[in-house]
Amino acid sequence: MGGAIARSLSQGTFPAENISVSDLNENSLRDLQNFNNKINVTSSNIENVEDAEIVLLAVKPWLVPSIIENIKTAINYDKQIFISIAAGVTFEELKSLLEEEGKIPALFRIIPNTAIDVLQSVSIISSFNASKDQEDKILNIFGELGKAFLVPENQLNAFMSLSSCGIAYAMRYVRAAVEGGVEIGIYPNVAKQVVIQTLRGAIDLLETNDSHPEVEIDKVTTPGGLTIKGLNEMEANGFTNSIIKGLKASLIE
Repeated sequence: MGGAIARSLSQGTFPAENISVSDLNENSLRDLQNFNNKINVTSSNIENVEDAEIVLLAVKPWLVPSIIENIKTAINYDKQIFISIAAGVTFEELKSLLEEEGKIPALFRIIPNTAIDVLQSVSIISSFNASKDQEDKILNIFGELGKAFLVPENQLNAFMSLSSCGIAYAMRYVRAAVEGGVEIGIYPNVAKQVVIQTLRGAIDLLETNDSHPEVEIDKVTTPGGLTIKGLNEMEANGFTNSIIKGLKASLIE
């Protein structure tokens, strides 16, 4: 995800030469350089942090304490913004790891999703000890990578289920629809193209008309028609209920 963020930022208005990535994995650094050789790479986390305006920690949750311990002395608490994309690591935990003589930097937690690679992510953002200008800066940066939403920390997990996990659920619908298309006689690749375009059209309708999904559904369901028969069969097999249960199951309590 860290590499995806770096690649995506380098394609927008964020100058690639202002992006620096540190990683112990030389292959990952080489891949970034091959993507855009203006992105700076290093194997030293401390070197990377010292001159940064924004420090973004993109590691698995269990690695957060050791990485912070390593870079803590290099962070300028008065000037730098510190971002974590480690799911489940709370501001309270980040504060306890970073606090030095009663001071902490401006903190952000961000939950993006994998569509960040194509500049279509939903990035859910929470802040702690940050000014309005700092919040606007981070919202603007991640807004270039799709859509960014500033929410209270206690809502992050719910949004993660809806968006970060949710992109997998959307893919599962696409797979199911393609398989259904094959069963009724359509070639798989054609079925996939049709499903993708159908979803794209549905999204554009909802955004353009600013309408509720049920309003758009009503436009294609006629009394005794085929669409309502299909919808009722899906509901009889738990379509809506399974989606809601899936979202709730992926919610971190």
